[in-house]
Amino acid sequence: LLFLEGFKNGFDTSLVHLRRLPSYYGLLHLRRQSLTLNSRVFYGARHVTPAAIRVGSNPVQSLLFRAPTQLTGWNRSSRELGRRVYFSARSDGVDLLSSSPIVSTNPNLEDCLTVIALPLPHKPLIPGFYMPIYVKDPKVLAALQESTRQQAPYVGAFLLKDGASTDSSSRSETDNVVEKFKGKGKPKKKRRKELLNRIYQVGTLAQISSIQGEQVILFGRRRLLIKEMVSEDPPTVNVYHLKDKPYDKDNAVIKASYVEVISTLRDVLKTNSLWRDQDIGDFSYQHLADFGAGISGANKHQNQGVLKELDVHKRLELTLELVKKQVEINKIKETDDGSSLSAKIRVRIDTNRDKIPKHVLKVMEEEFTKLEMLEDNYSDFDLTYNYLDWLTVLPWGNFSYENFDVLRAKKILDEDHYGLSDVKERILEFIAVGRLRGTSQGKIICLSGPPGVGKTSIGRSIARALDRKFFRFAVGGLSDVGEIKGHCQTYVGAMPGKMVQCLKSVGTENPLILIDEIDKLGRCHTGDPASALLEVMDPEQNANFLDHFLNVTIDLSKVLFVCTANVIEMIPGPLLDRMEVIDLSGYVTDEKMHIARDYLVKTTCRDCGIKPEQVDVSDAALLSLIENYCREAGVRNLQKQIEKIYRKVALELVRQGAVSLDVTDTKDTKSSAKTDSEVKRMKLADIMKILESATGDSTESKTKQSGVVAKTFKKVMIDESNLADYVGKPVFQEEKIYEQTPVGVVMGLAWTSMGGSTLYIETTFVEEGEGKGGLHITGQLGDVMKESAEIAHTVARKIMFEKEPENLFFANSKLHLHVPEGATPKDGPSAGCTMITSFLSLAMKKLVRKDLAMTGEVTLTGRILPIGGVKEKTIAAKRSRIKTIIFPEANRRDFEELAENMKEGLEVHFVDEYEKIFDLAFNYDH
Repeated sequence: LLFLEGFKNGFDTSLVHLRRLPSYYGLLHLRRQSLTLNSRVFYGARHVTPAAIRVGSNPVQSLLFRAPTQLTGWNRSSRELGRRVYFSARSDGVDLLSSSPIVSTNPNLEDCLTVIALPLPHKPLIPGFYMPIYVKDPKVLAALQESTRQQAPYVGAFLLKDGASTDSSSRSETDNVVEKFKGKGKPKKKRRKELLNRIYQVGTLAQISSIQGEQVILFGRRRLLIKEMVSEDPPTVNVYHLKDKPYDKDNAVIKASYVEVISTLRDVLKTNSLWRDQDIGDFSYQHLADFGAGISGANKHQNQGVLKELDVHKRLELTLELVKKQVEINKIKETDDGSSLSAKIRVRIDTNRDKIPKHVLKVMEEEFTKLEMLEDNYSDFDLTYNYLDWLTVLPWGNFSYENFDVLRAKKILDEDHYGLSDVKERILEFIAVGRLRGTSQGKIICLSGPPGVGKTSIGRSIARALDRKFFRFAVGGLSDVGEIKGHCQTYVGAMPGKMVQCLKSVGTENPLILIDEIDKLGRCHTGDPASALLEVMDPEQNANFLDHFLNVTIDLSKVLFVCTANVIEMIPGPLLDRMEVIDLSGYVTDEKMHIARDYLVKTTCRDCGIKPEQVDVSDAALLSLIENYCREAGVRNLQKQIEKIYRKVALELVRQGAVSLDVTDTKDTKSSAKTDSEVKRMKLADIMKILESATGDSTESKTKQSGVVAKTFKKVMIDESNLADYVGKPVFQEEKIYEQTPVGVVMGLAWTSMGGSTLYIETTFVEEGEGKGGLHITGQLGDVMKESAEIAHTVARKIMFEKEPENLFFANSKLHLHVPEGATPKDGPSAGCTMITSFLSLAMKKLVRKDLAMTGEVTLTGRILPIGGVKEKTIAAKRSRIKTIIFPEANRRDFEELAENMKEGLEVHFVDEYEKIFDLAFNYDH
């Protein structure tokens, strides 16, 4: 029997008493007939000595098996399959433990041509490793015991195929594995064929090391190939002994593979204290390949591939691949909850490997290999890690589910915005098309309108309706292309562009990106941001968007882009050509009233900490606030004015409360005031009462104070009469300067960035004299408007010559045309018809029809051309209580699309030539 002495505290080299022990097994190393134990030969713990295998003992419970199995992964229980111990320098011609009464060394291995076939459910038995299995079948177990008594302790161990394996995680799989392997109730030939099909044909000749009850310890000796099955109960097969193909040890390629396997294996051994001191330098080529595969923790198919490979060089290559994976796994295991930077990157790559595009995955692997080769203190390490961090954190293959429910979208839009029915309808149409197509990608929406009309919030509402993540990218004044496409990695502080940052932020590949203020893009010598945005948003290009920092193409075709702009004419042509423009012209007075009452007032009241019953803002006050302070198309300034009102109300309420508290505190303080000498003579309890009364901590004092405060507060009433006390004097005066415009004065309609407004055109003559006809223009007019004045003057002279040939007013009068509010720049062609009417009114000395406003561009032949801003100009006319409006005929459709409440009470005439305007303006009864 083999046994060890002196195993007490740690590892102790001891003499071993034995009858016969071959040196090639490495369990005990014999050199020059000295019997000493060498700790570097046994593949186990540095401080653990293998216990002896004795008759009647349980080898799996001994330290011989416990230590090595911690690395191989077979550590679920001491009775689990597949725990293995490897011994090097095997010589298949020498027998194991000849002194043991169980293991016999008399039979020659070459004579073992018929063996019992034992199926292995989990992993194949690699030659040189121990493995315990459980045999429940009494006939098979008896046959194994009989073979040991006959001094022929050899069996064949063959791996079960996937379909033949039983469910894992239960002991019954090992207990009954032999029973399940046998077949019953079928013809012998067919049954044997099915049995052979359930196992791999290449297996291992295993020596029975020990039998303890149902547990059988096997030791792998050499490779086998099944020839045929000769018996079923127990399963017995005829086998061939497989030998490795001849190879040249001096071959440079094989030697290089051998060296690389040794180098990689040493990295594996270093990561586990059980194997740290193991010496593998003396291993032969084939034994090194087997050892590496056995400790790699690879799955059964990979180990089976190594087992059946007879080409030593190919076997080394297979082992090298397995060992490299084990190195990576060990590195990850070494980290504390993923604290290692490289481990985090590896986890990200492996988690999304199936979703990452192949060209990106290739770059990731290359950079990761570079990262592993770098030391932490190298500057390149930070650069490589930063690059991989950005590349792996992107949401490759992650999408948010799109919701195309039109009814739900309408409800969300109505909740977030009042009015804008035409805009909402257009958005619902867009969502409906997306539902039919199954996707909303491929479209670029541009929300155009003046400030404060809710362009950004509408974009947010669209994202909420579609259940897409939202990201806002403001490009106003942006002149650096790197902000969009990223900076090259060679630059210090290089970063990816906003598109990559967006994908990282939202975590999905299909967010809604709002590009705000796209009409205010800048430009510089370093590049054109508009051209960069073209690559980002164009559906034909953005499927292969290239970020300069990542230097790999990214698919942006699933992103929905929504842009906002105040003036679409400022958007570069190529960009505008790819956009679908939705115009948000602004809110009318009625819509502003509803927004102020239902949303702005309630929100501001809550934000200021004021209770609704403490303040009341009348409708008249809100109407005055809208018309005299907040005439712009949006409601942003209206919100500011309401906040200003409530801040003053809050200050007023606090002052009222402060006065009341001061009076109460003074009274309580007087009642509790004492001189110093009196306080000294008072008891502690009396002093505490005075302190409580003075600080107001007592319940009675608090009740008194709250009662006084509650009585002092008065409800603040805000109406039109005291509105100026809270927001100051009105910003806008009455636009309607004249009840009846005098001769030479006509009201026009203009569009401004604040919405629409009325615009008076005034004309008078400077001097009269034969041949002194001329025109002088003032009012800070632009070039287009000056040209319109020249055209209007010419057309007016032509009309006057046709109507009153004897009237030489224009030929003999020097005229002066002025547009009031000279500090405000003005430009545009839509005042042409208004200027003609002003000239003719002065020439004929005839008043223009009362409550009339007009707009339209005029040609030299008197044709009226269409204009823009119909909604804004209509709003301005209603605000000035104008009853009659003249629009170009081409704008009829624009007016008819307006809401009914906007058209109510207006008399609108559509004209296509100036002759009709002449009749409407002058042919009336005064």
